[in-house]
Amino acid sequence: MGTNRAEDILDLHQLKSRYFRFMDTKDWAHWRELFTDDLVFYIEDSVLPETTEPTTVGGDAFVEYVSQVLLTAVTVHQGHMPDIEFTGDGEARGIWAMFDWVDDAENGRAMQGFGHYHERYVKGADGRWRIKELRLTRLRVDAIAPSRPEGHRPWPPPWSAPASAAQAG
Repeated sequence: MGTNRAEDILDLHQLKSRYFRFMDTKDWAHWRELFTDDLVFYIEDSVLPETTEPTTVGGDAFVEYVSQVLLTAVTVHQGHMPDIEFTGDGEARGIWAMFDWVDDAENGRAMQGFGHYHERYVKGADGRWRIKELRLTRLRVDAIAPSRPEGHRPWPPPWSAPASAAQAG
Protein backbone atom coordinates (compact mmCIF):
# COMPACT_ATOMS: atom_id res chain seq x y z
CA MET A 1 0.00 0.00 0.00
CA GLY A 2 1.11 3.52 -0.67
CA THR A 3 2.50 5.81 1.98
CA ASN A 4 1.12 9.12 0.75
CA ARG A 5 0.03 10.35 4.19
CA ALA A 6 -1.43 13.65 2.93
CA GLU A 7 -3.72 11.77 0.55
CA ASP A 8 -4.66 9.30 3.29
CA ILE A 9 -5.52 12.15 5.68
CA LEU A 10 -7.77 13.74 3.05
CA ASP A 11 -9.41 10.35 2.47
CA LEU A 12 -10.05 9.97 6.21
CA HIS A 13 -11.54 13.48 6.37
CA GLN A 14 -13.84 12.57 3.49
CA LEU A 15 -14.78 9.31 5.21
CA LYS A 16 -15.86 11.17 8.35
CA SER A 17 -17.63 13.88 6.35
CA ARG A 18 -19.66 11.19 4.61
CA TYR A 19 -20.31 9.51 7.97
CA PHE A 20 -22.07 12.64 9.25
CA ARG A 21 -23.86 13.52 6.00
CA PHE A 22 -25.15 10.01 5.28
CA MET A 23 -26.35 9.61 8.87
CA ASP A 24 -28.15 12.97 8.94
CA THR A 25 -29.81 12.33 5.56
CA LYS A 26 -30.55 8.72 6.54
CA ASP A 27 -28.79 7.40 3.46
CA TRP A 28 -28.28 4.06 5.20
CA ALA A 29 -27.03 2.04 2.23
CA HIS A 30 -24.20 4.49 1.54
CA TRP A 31 -23.55 4.88 5.28
CA ARG A 32 -23.07 1.10 5.60
CA GLU A 33 -20.25 1.22 3.02
CA LEU A 34 -18.15 3.31 5.45
CA PHE A 35 -17.68 0.46 7.95
CA THR A 36 -15.85 -2.84 8.04
CA ASP A 37 -17.96 -5.96 8.33
CA ASP A 38 -16.48 -6.54 11.80
CA LEU A 39 -16.99 -2.97 13.10
CA VAL A 40 -17.14 -2.68 16.89
CA PHE A 41 -19.21 0.21 18.30
CA TYR A 42 -19.23 1.50 21.87
CA ILE A 43 -21.31 4.20 23.52
CA GLU A 44 -19.29 5.35 26.49
CA ASP A 45 -20.73 6.62 29.73
CA SER A 46 -17.54 8.54 30.41
CA VAL A 47 -15.47 11.33 28.91
CA LEU A 48 -12.67 8.90 27.97
CA PRO A 49 -12.95 5.46 26.35
CA GLU A 50 -12.98 2.74 28.97
CA THR A 51 -15.80 0.26 28.45
CA THR A 52 -15.04 -3.26 27.28
CA GLU A 53 -18.66 -4.10 26.41
CA PRO A 54 -19.56 -3.09 22.84
CA THR A 55 -23.00 -1.74 22.03
CA THR A 56 -22.98 -3.55 18.67
CA VAL A 57 -20.58 -5.75 16.73
CA GLY A 58 -20.68 -5.86 12.94
CA GLY A 59 -21.30 -3.21 10.31
CA ASP A 60 -24.78 -4.49 9.54
CA ALA A 61 -25.78 -4.61 13.22
CA PHE A 62 -24.49 -1.07 13.78
CA VAL A 63 -26.41 0.44 10.86
CA GLU A 64 -29.58 -1.42 11.84
CA TYR A 65 -29.21 -0.17 15.44
CA VAL A 66 -28.65 3.49 14.53
CA SER A 67 -31.33 3.54 11.83
CA GLN A 68 -33.86 2.29 14.41
CA VAL A 69 -32.76 4.74 17.13
CA LEU A 70 -32.99 7.68 14.72
CA LEU A 71 -36.07 6.46 12.85
CA THR A 72 -38.20 9.58 13.47
CA ALA A 73 -35.46 12.00 14.55
CA VAL A 74 -34.05 14.96 12.69
CA THR A 75 -30.31 15.06 13.38
CA VAL A 76 -27.41 17.41 12.82
CA HIS A 77 -23.91 16.04 13.42
CA GLN A 78 -20.66 17.97 13.13
CA GLY A 79 -17.08 16.80 13.55
CA HIS A 80 -14.19 19.12 14.29
CA MET A 81 -10.44 19.18 14.91
CA PRO A 82 -9.45 15.71 13.69
CA ASP A 83 -6.38 14.19 15.34
CA ILE A 84 -5.22 11.45 12.95
CA GLU A 85 -2.33 9.09 13.71
CA PHE A 86 -1.09 6.33 11.42
CA THR A 87 -0.42 3.14 13.36
CA GLY A 88 0.78 0.94 10.51
CA ASP A 89 0.53 0.44 6.78
CA GLY A 90 -3.17 0.80 6.03
CA GLU A 91 -4.08 1.41 9.68
CA ALA A 92 -4.85 4.63 11.53
CA ARG A 93 -6.70 6.00 14.49
CA GLY A 94 -8.45 9.29 14.93
CA ILE A 95 -10.19 11.43 17.49
CA TRP A 96 -12.81 13.94 16.38
CA ALA A 97 -14.46 16.55 18.57
CA MET A 98 -18.18 16.38 17.90
CA PHE A 99 -21.47 18.17 18.34
CA ASP A 100 -24.83 16.57 17.70
CA TRP A 101 -28.38 17.78 17.80
CA VAL A 102 -31.09 15.13 17.88
CA ASP A 103 -34.73 16.21 17.65
CA ASP A 104 -37.31 13.46 17.86
CA ALA A 105 -40.62 15.27 18.43
CA GLU A 106 -42.55 12.14 17.58
CA ASN A 107 -41.08 10.41 20.63
CA GLY A 108 -40.95 13.53 22.81
CA ARG A 109 -37.16 13.70 23.09
CA ALA A 110 -34.46 16.07 21.94
CA MET A 111 -30.89 16.78 22.97
CA GLN A 112 -27.70 18.56 22.11
CA GLY A 113 -24.47 16.75 22.83
CA PHE A 114 -20.77 17.43 22.86
CA GLY A 115 -18.01 14.88 22.98
CA HIS A 116 -15.56 12.89 20.89
CA TYR A 117 -15.44 10.08 18.40
CA HIS A 118 -12.48 7.76 19.03
CA GLU A 119 -11.99 5.63 15.93
CA ARG A 120 -9.77 3.04 14.31
CA TYR A 121 -9.55 2.83 10.52
CA VAL A 122 -8.29 0.25 8.04
CA LYS A 123 -7.56 0.64 4.37
CA GLY A 124 -9.10 -2.17 2.32
CA ALA A 125 -7.67 -4.00 -0.65
CA ASP A 126 -9.87 -1.71 -2.77
CA GLY A 127 -7.88 1.30 -1.49
CA ARG A 128 -10.80 2.70 0.55
CA TRP A 129 -10.55 3.59 4.22
CA ARG A 130 -13.29 2.24 6.51
CA ILE A 131 -14.13 2.63 10.18
CA LYS A 132 -13.24 -0.54 12.12
CA GLU A 133 -13.91 0.67 15.66
CA LEU A 134 -16.02 3.60 16.84
CA ARG A 135 -16.31 4.85 20.41
CA LEU A 136 -18.60 7.77 21.22
CA THR A 137 -17.76 9.61 24.44
CA ARG A 138 -19.75 12.51 25.86
CA LEU A 139 -18.54 15.60 27.65
CA ARG A 140 -21.99 17.13 27.95
CA VAL A 141 -25.57 16.35 26.97
CA ASP A 142 -28.35 18.94 27.28
CA ALA A 143 -31.99 17.94 27.06
CA ILE A 144 -33.95 20.45 24.99
CA ALA A 145 -37.59 20.82 24.00
CA PRO A 146 -38.45 18.67 20.99
CA SER A 147 -39.77 20.44 17.92
CA ARG A 148 -40.65 19.58 14.38
CA PRO A 149 -39.01 21.66 11.67
CA GLU A 150 -41.14 23.13 8.92
CA GLY A 151 -41.52 21.13 5.74
CA HIS A 152 -42.18 17.54 4.86
CA ARG A 153 -39.31 15.11 5.44
CA PRO A 154 -40.16 11.66 4.13
CA TRP A 155 -37.35 9.73 5.83
CA PRO A 156 -36.47 6.33 4.46
CA PRO A 157 -37.23 3.25 6.55
CA PRO A 158 -34.61 1.73 8.87
CA TRP A 159 -31.84 -0.20 7.16
CA SER A 160 -31.53 -3.95 7.16
CA ALA A 161 -28.83 -6.11 5.68
CA PRO A 162 -29.49 -7.42 2.17
CA ALA A 163 -30.83 -10.98 2.24
CA SER A 164 -27.63 -12.41 0.74
CA ALA A 165 -25.47 -10.78 3.45
CA ALA A 166 -27.81 -11.86 6.25
CA GLN A 167 -27.79 -15.48 5.04
CA ALA A 168 -24.00 -15.54 4.69
CA GLY A 169 -23.46 -14.38 8.30
